[in-house]
Amino acid sequence: MRNIQNRLARPTLTFGALLAIGISILLPVQADCPATPNIFQASLLEPPQPGKELSTEQLQKILASGQMPVFDVRFELEYAISHIPGAVNIPPVNNTLVDREVSQISARFPNEPHAEFVLTCNGPFCGKSKRVAAALASSATRYDRFYRYQLGLPVWRALGNTVQTDFDGFAYIFNRDKTAVFVDARSPQDFSADTVACAVNIQPGEATTANDDGRLPLLDKGARVVVFADDPQLARKVASEIAKKAYWSSSYFSGTFADLEHSHLRIHSWRRCRNGMHRAETDDE
Repeated sequence: MRNIQNRLARPTLTFGALLAIGISILLPVQADCPATPNIFQASLLEPPQPGKELSTEQLQKILASGQMPVFDVRFELEYAISHIPGAVNIPPVNNTLVDREVSQISARFPNEPHAEFVLTCNGPFCGKSKRVAAALASSATRYDRFYRYQLGLPVWRALGNTVQTDFDGFAYIFNRDKTAVFVDARSPQDFSADTVACAVNIQPGEATTANDDGRLPLLDKGARVVVFADDPQLARKVASEIAKKAYWSSSYFSGTFADLEHSHLRIHSWRRCRNGMHRAETDDE
């Protein structure tokens, strides 16, 4: 009987030993396998082409650290209307030539083929950054260590990040987009004293309430929402909170209310207001 028990025990022991060996082999392999990336860690994974692709998370870290410049290769007005904060505009002459972009970037990194920088433009289907990347790789310097954020401005915004609007962009939106919402992030007292015609007052921490009480266009999440203040950082804070409420076309003005007040814009004109709503000021047109 003891011999029979011993014979039966041997396969069990052998199987257990093999299982232990298998686990010891697989555990390190599993540890080396990368976890499935989330949407912030993803890129397009396009076929190999000049410029290594970056994820949104990687670009956020680069901008926060300032470790390398980010070049927005869209047209000047596109950039002024909205751009990733911290990106530098190197605009094209037209929609096909890339000579100016290559010349300006080469001037920043003369004879530095391993220079590190990022190219970005209007998203997955934007060809500008790809054309510039190809030209830089084949240039006399043969740049070989730069990156592309090919997801671009649309995906940056869709993932809840705010963008910056410069004066020319603010003027374009103010004069042409009658559905745009302008948000004054200054104190209620300053807002009551003077503001942009038909602006709404939203303070830090009020985005959720404003989304519910009508100050923000709940049924039109794609409406342009531009935040301004006396301090651009305050405007950015409020714009960031609004972006997190799914207003993917929100932005903040890089200047101040005083800049708007002293500009050529007719900021007190109630004629641009939606639904005939306006403040009591006399129209300045």
